Amino acid sequence: MSDSEWALVKDLLPVPGWLAGRGGRPEGYCHRQMIDAVRYLVDNGIKWRAMPSDFPPWPRVYAFFARWRDAGLVTELHERLREAVRTSEGRGPEPSAAVVDSQSVKADATVAHASRGFDAGKKINGRKRHLLTDTLGLLLNVLVTPASTTDRDAARILLPAAKEGFRRLTRVWADGGYTGHLTDWTSRHLGLVLDVVRRHEDVQGFQALPRRWVVERSFAWLLRSRRLVRDYERRTDTSEAVIRWSMIALMSRRLAARHDQPVPTAAS
Repeated sequence: MSDSEWALVKDLLPVPGWLAGRGGRPEGYCHRQMIDAVRYLVDNGIKWRAMPSDFPPWPRVYAFFARWRDAGLVTELHERLREAVRTSEGRGPEPSAAVVDSQSVKADATVAHASRGFDAGKKINGRKRHLLTDTLGLLLNVLVTPASTTDRDAARILLPAAKEGFRRLTRVWADGGYTGHLTDWTSRHLGLVLDVVRRHEDVQGFQALPRRWVVERSFAWLLRSRRLVRDYERRTDTSEAVIRWSMIALMSRRLAARHDQPVPTAAS
């Protein structure tokens, strides 16, 4: 991270238990070193054992990554950054509308058979990432499943969790894969309007559909991180954590760039 990024991120970091008086062993490395190491792995797609010597030893970095994953600290940092980005864009901290979609990716040989599947539509053997984003394309929630999981089945898990976390959420845009009984189910049980944006059958090639293009752009953002081009993680919650780390890097850069912009004067 640049110095300007760190200046913005350090105030949003979760407070360690030993520093807050809750006990525990003090950490041997500063958070900036550890976060830089995790971001390096996510951005460049290296193996854990290939961590450059400029960073702390890879077992310590992995222990930091696993501790933040299991304790929900990476989710906490991600949510704080998202609220900061939304506020800087003139939006409220909590969204009232969202966009949902999925992406099937090939899985590496390290992915166990129990957590992978075959997407017959995309002809992909691997996993499927289900993303719920706000209208800015920022991640609200993510669910990683075998690629054989249908969008409707995943939405029955993803949407209730999102509604519980975002009380103002009232409308969700989706593609044709979410049609059917799911529309009535979300309205009856969650109080959400599921608006299906359909593709015109007479149009060939790429078509930027209203609202749906937002989440498609978010998938493109994630694929800039080489660790996410293919799913290499043994556990699905590790895949979800890597996705959040990728979005953390994107949002911290965006905040730093906005903060570094010169303030326009009356003369200009």
